[in-house]
Amino acid sequence: MKVLSPILACLALAVVVSHAALSPEQYWSYKLPNTPMPKAVKEILHPELMEEKSTSVNVGGGGVNVNTGKGKPGGDTHVNVGGKGVGVNTGKPGGGTHVNVGDPFNYLYAASETQIHEDPNVALFFLEKDMHPGATMSLHFTENTEKSAFLPYQTAQKIPFSSDKLPEIFNKFSVKPGSLKAEMMKNTIKECEQPAIEGEEKYCATSLESTIDYSISKLGKVDQAVSTEVEKQTPMQKYTIAAGVQKMTDDKAVVCHKQNYAYAVFYCHKSETTRAYMVPLEGADGTKAKAVAVCHTDTSAWNPKHLAFQVLKVEPGTIPVCHFLPRDHIVWVPK
Repeated sequence: MKVLSPILACLALAVVVSHAALSPEQYWSYKLPNTPMPKAVKEILHPELMEEKSTSVNVGGGGVNVNTGKGKPGGDTHVNVGGKGVGVNTGKPGGGTHVNVGDPFNYLYAASETQIHEDPNVALFFLEKDMHPGATMSLHFTENTEKSAFLPYQTAQKIPFSSDKLPEIFNKFSVKPGSLKAEMMKNTIKECEQPAIEGEEKYCATSLESTIDYSISKLGKVDQAVSTEVEKQTPMQKYTIAAGVQKMTDDKAVVCHKQNYAYAVFYCHKSETTRAYMVPLEGADGTKAKAVAVCHTDTSAWNPKHLAFQVLKVEPGTIPVCHFLPRDHIVWVPK
């Protein structure tokens, strides 16, 4: 009997171990044997886990809630930034103003003048120099209600994902054209089809397997895959950065933002000018969180009217700009 050489044996194994042969969990273990799966990924694979009281930093696909905490009754500004846009409520008695201004993780977008004028001091983004133990910020950790799950790789590959196939996509998922869900899906595809900003590479992954493959292709070996975790849901309150801020990468990383869609889709982008941190937070009520913060060290290619510049009063390319990531977004860190 002829024995295969080690090289041929490995090639034969690679043929056997395909997307179709393994479950998403098995594929993760095969491709990333020494990388623990974040809780966020487990929840997307098994949406029933999200029935528990898990919470998220409400930033991005799930929204960002930031309160300026001015302490005046009815005078606080509440900012909700999500995949469906940014809603600003002035908190004035008798109602408020709601404004849709787009996705803050699309760095080509410009913030609307209406939003800027609502409150120019809204603390959505922050500067890297302000991320230190003892620093405080008012945040709202909300329960994540977005339960779209991953499709199996083979299934996702057979479903079109492009603007010119929208009628077919809507029909596939029984979505009524012109409905809120249809517009949400249309906007997600549109963002995925936009060109990447200078200095970044982007890709929209429609399965966990393709998310893993993209991250490995851009980073080589992956050391960590991390996401934000919070003990429990709390009302808007002050959080203090605790000791133990950990820098996970000093240059490149792949960041994947979960999008609003009929099934789990991740907008992933790789940058050579990204620093990622794990930031321990403690709420005024004692609630603890481990929040992932991403700092962009080169923002020169961003839209000069991006919300970050409007809020922080800085110019593109002058100083690192940071933001927290929601619980259902993932940062992939290279070895």
